[in-house]
Amino acid sequence: MSGHVLALSGGVGGAKLAFGLARVLDAGQLTIIANTGDDFRHLGLAISPDLDTLMYTLAGLADPIRGWGRHEETWNCLEALRQLGGDTWFRLGDRDLALHLERSHRLAAGESLSAVTDGLRRRLGITAEIAPMTDDPVRTKVRTDQAWLDFQDYFVRRRCEPVVREIAYEGATTARPSAALQRGLTGHTLRAIVLCPSNPLLSIEPILSLPGVRSMLAARTVPVLAVSPLIGGQAVKGPTAKILRELGLAVSNATIAERYAGLIDALIVDEADADFSAPAGMQLLTAPILMNCAADRVHLAATLLAAADRLR
Repeated sequence: MSGHVLALSGGVGGAKLAFGLARVLDAGQLTIIANTGDDFRHLGLAISPDLDTLMYTLAGLADPIRGWGRHEETWNCLEALRQLGGDTWFRLGDRDLALHLERSHRLAAGESLSAVTDGLRRRLGITAEIAPMTDDPVRTKVRTDQAWLDFQDYFVRRRCEPVVREIAYEGATTARPSAALQRGLTGHTLRAIVLCPSNPLLSIEPILSLPGVRSMLAARTVPVLAVSPLIGGQAVKGPTAKILRELGLAVSNATIAERYAGLIDALIVDEADADFSAPAGMQLLTAPILMNCAADRVHLAATLLAAADRLR
């Protein structure tokens, strides 16, 4: 079935499914909207971790072991910076630096983040559209048992060790959804909307927090499907389980379903996890959702699209 697919994504987990969708769909049929709540400035450079992971993954450049950054990376600049007493807690590889330098240069020249991202993904040979959730600054903040922390400070510098008490998306109430996000949510040729298996609190809800996004999503008449980031009560990657527990929420697919209630038509969980009742109006679908290789990503993407077509 033809038609456009809109995917909302965070970093590593979302990028894997986005890779599969890009392989299954024809060129021009996929728009991926990336969370930019993780964005920050480091060493004077504009860093967009989720956008970068999506671009590297879809371009076949991602490090398969770490899941982030470029493969065959070298760290000469970082080591030289360390020798000079510089700030090295956020690891920027030599090849990775090129992207941040180019982005920062073009942003300083007055281009929007959307325009810069579109230019970069084209140069990397990516046919799917990749765009930020907004061109305005939105920053995820984490209130911990120690203090309010910028997300990268919590996630990378402190390795998710502080206890999380609250999450906020600074700037979200006044930010404008990007043109690509608005176009994707209101387009007439839409086939389905996909919420990728990214952390709901840190990756998907920053996108949903933008003005009008929840209402546009709830008003869509095409199928909206989400893939759970949990398997067997554990997060596939990242601090999802830890944060849910610290916020007093059950580490379960039932919690994921409750976060998306009223917004999605179906939640896809792993075949071993179909042991709960989904909220009214939401179907529970099962599939192998662990994506260990390219074939797994393509299979899950094809399964998801087939489910969306049935829901239509």
